[in-house]
Amino acid sequence: MAEFLKCCAVPCKMSFETLETVCRQEGYMCEELGVTRGNINEYEVEFLCDYKKVNDDELYLVKWRGFPETVNTWEPKRNLKCSKLMKQFHQDLDHILQLKKRRRSIPKKLSKEISSILVQKAKLRLSLQRWEAHLNHSRNHPGHIFVINEVDYEGPPKHFTYINNYKVGNGIVLNGVSVGCECKDCLQEPLNGCCPGASQHRMAYNNKGQVRLRPGQPIYECNSQCRCDASCPNRVVQKGIQFDMCIFKTENGRGWGVRTLQRIRKNTFVMEYVGEIITSDEAERRGHVYDKQGSTYLFDLDYVEDVYTVDAAHHGNISHFVNHSCTPNLQVFNVFIDNIDERLPRIALFSTRAIRAGEELTFDYKMQIDPVDTESTKMDSSFILAGLPGSPKKKGRVECRCGSQTCRKYLF
Repeated sequence: MAEFLKCCAVPCKMSFETLETVCRQEGYMCEELGVTRGNINEYEVEFLCDYKKVNDDELYLVKWRGFPETVNTWEPKRNLKCSKLMKQFHQDLDHILQLKKRRRSIPKKLSKEISSILVQKAKLRLSLQRWEAHLNHSRNHPGHIFVINEVDYEGPPKHFTYINNYKVGNGIVLNGVSVGCECKDCLQEPLNGCCPGASQHRMAYNNKGQVRLRPGQPIYECNSQCRCDASCPNRVVQKGIQFDMCIFKTENGRGWGVRTLQRIRKNTFVMEYVGEIITSDEAERRGHVYDKQGSTYLFDLDYVEDVYTVDAAHHGNISHFVNHSCTPNLQVFNVFIDNIDERLPRIALFSTRAIRAGEELTFDYKMQIDPVDTESTKMDSSFILAGLPGSPKKKGRVECRCGSQTCRKYLF
């Protein structure tokens, strides 16, 4: 029976907070929830809810970690050893007072409205921290993921699972490679052109791992059957995301976005666009559903033939949150590694220019590629990804909010 249960999973009907409370009440230790033998009976401040000043005493209403809000208590400042939480509380309070155009000095007693906003902010921050931890636990790439929302109270997206590679849909088979190169040095001494040469294409990268092909030309990397090891310069996309990135809430109604936290050189691999591989017929069916919901994350794999589509709506990586721009800093390339079916390329995003740390990452949802061979023009013929109201499969026009000087005003 145990063998059959290994792949079995059911959704939990309790929140992390409730589970932690139950663990503490019942005396159960849980490493994932932070309940250990050393702190199971300790009182830890989870966040601060309210503030008041009585005579010369500053008091804070404390939400205790692992306990329901019904047992929140007022505590004098001198008894609290949570300087970071206190600093965050006052930063939030100052921001709220500023937005409401009130005096910056702290009142002796906060209104119910202000204390309610403070609690909302604290709960949002906790939920995003848990989501951030979950994303980093799920990733298999070196680049860390951070999450921040300083715009509204929207928490983590529902029904979204972080994956690192394609999720293969029903009836689809990935044909693995059976042969690889025999090169001792794939870049300097490629035998028969190495893996790219076997498909009559050029080596994609220079000695710094930067792509040197024109958009539209395919990238053939060394695979699991090759003689070379992981240090081979023709293994770039397969090493995954190398840069720390932040998922953040945009201020102009574009939803979530992604910014890099490190400088990225021109022509450098940044991330893959991954999701569930489905047939074009299934994509058409889902497209009608997504139209009604007001968004879609469908990307047609039409490098040689429009048969398959990547759907990143519910299964994807950080690329799920990358926004559109009419002047993007990322460009799409088709990549082949361990799969020889040219109808199923991996979709890699490379930088089009040097990107500063803190800059938002974007790509053009309606990219245009200069044809360099007969196949390259098919890469962008049906690119249908949208995170704004409307759907690319719809004929109706969707307003673009990228804000670039050369904005086309409409996405589709």
